[in-house]
Amino acid sequence: MKRTGKLAPYIFAVLLLSLIALPFIWQVLTSLMSPGEIASGRSWPKTIYFKNYLEVFSGRYSFLRYIANSFIISGTTALLSIAIGCLAAYALARMRLRHKNIFLLAILSAAMLPQIAAISPLFLLLRRAGLLNTYWGLIIPYTGFNLPLAVWMLYNFFRQLPPEMEEAAALDGAGFMETIRYVLLPLAAPGVFTAAILVFIFCWNEFLLALTLNTRESMRTVTVGIAMFPGLHEVPWGAIFAAATVITLPLVILVLVLQKRIVSGLMAGAIKS
Repeated sequence: MKRTGKLAPYIFAVLLLSLIALPFIWQVLTSLMSPGEIASGRSWPKTIYFKNYLEVFSGRYSFLRYIANSFIISGTTALLSIAIGCLAAYALARMRLRHKNIFLLAILSAAMLPQIAAISPLFLLLRRAGLLNTYWGLIIPYTGFNLPLAVWMLYNFFRQLPPEMEEAAALDGAGFMETIRYVLLPLAAPGVFTAAILVFIFCWNEFLLALTLNTRESMRTVTVGIAMFPGLHEVPWGAIFAAATVITLPLVILVLVLQKRIVSGLMAGAIKS
């Protein structure tokens, strides 16, 4: 019984990992099949078929343009979310606000707002501002939707840092922004790093707002671009699966390489000193 109890968590972990990994493995295998094999419903490629990947990077699709758009939008959103989130989190952690819990609940409630409920107002506001089919037309909404995550994560880090360090920096003549930049941010680096990665991944994978707010072909993000891959007489499933594999692999590798820092960043803010 004791041995079974010890093995149970590992068995559960393997089953959970299988459920998560199987769709990705199926995606990779399908991307290596010919159109005929995909149509026949095979689960394993008879021969490795790399033409799908060559087709993705051919001039038929603007795939590299889609990737560049996603990098610009996701990277800028991550930087803005961290910059604004650091200031907001510091204020909530250090200032003696009378109704601090109300502010925290308001931030949490903003994170619960579904995107579908905000699409129509966002579309009308951005159209009036002339920001439809622009980078900022997605960066601004993405920043608003991801700020609660950044603020909550960084708030836990700043709350744990001893105030004496800021007092010592002030005695040395450091200003407010210098204290944050040279004293607090290096100490909160795990939280900043983790929040930036999570915000980047969420923006990279987002589909609904990108589909609605950026309708011009040259401004599509990679998720929308893949969904809009043209086919003359049939849906190019091979190219779609190949493109999906290309944009997923960097994220998988990034998380695998940096998983220790991500986990430490998530756990450090949850453990009281």
